Amino acid sequence: MRRIIITAVVAAAGLAAVPASAQYWRLQPSVQREIQRDINQLDNRIARAADRRTISRREATGLRRDAIRLQRLLNLYSRNGLNRTEVAALETGVNRVHLRLRLERRDWDGRRG
Repeated sequence: MRRIIITAVVAAAGLAAVPASAQYWRLQPSVQREIQRDINQLDNRIARAADRRTISRREATGLRRDAIRLQRLLNLYSRNGLNRTEVAALETGVNRVHLRLRLERRDWDGRRG
């Protein structure tokens, strides 16, 4: 009897020690809406910069292409639900395009890159 109780206590302690990364993680719908909002906001910023002529048409085309790629990736990932890796990849992509937009505005050369 004593062995059974000790085994049960050890097993319960072992389950409690499972790292958080190994536990199932469920995406909240608000995360997907937030990523969608970020992509839409990125499109608007690109359009505004092109309208104000702070970036050239060629630069705007390349940035729009990247934003469309992110939107397609979000649509693809959303079919089966997003996991942490996919959310991280999308957020990284959005941040990279935002950074490129900022850099393109400041270079004043009218060329991509």
